[in-house]
Amino acid sequence: RQAARTKTVLGASDLPVMPSDTHIVPVLVGDPDLCKRASDHLLAVHGIYIQPINYPTVPRGTERLRITPTPLHDDTLVEHLKIALVETWQTLGIAFASETQAARLAAE
Repeated sequence: RQAARTKTVLGASDLPVMPSDTHIVPVLVGDPDLCKRASDHLLAVHGIYIQPINYPTVPRGTERLRITPTPLHDDTLVEHLKIALVETWQTLGIAFASETQAARLAAE
């Protein structure tokens, strides 16, 4: 339930949630330096540790944060996570989902 809720809440906030059939919620960053900086920022500013996943674990250009909600992460914590991620995306200039989609369409 909490994984599904997290995917819904983050997606509704224009965060680039990647498809996943598991409890893992991958959020696309798309750059190894930004991915590490996002992880560091979330910990330093918001007290949230989220593991950055970079090459060679994932292909270049698909670097992401791997979020693993549990039943102990209640709706209040999911909301706090959303606010922290949006702030991090804005602060670091990471592309939101709509910006990523717009860039794909422009390239076609």
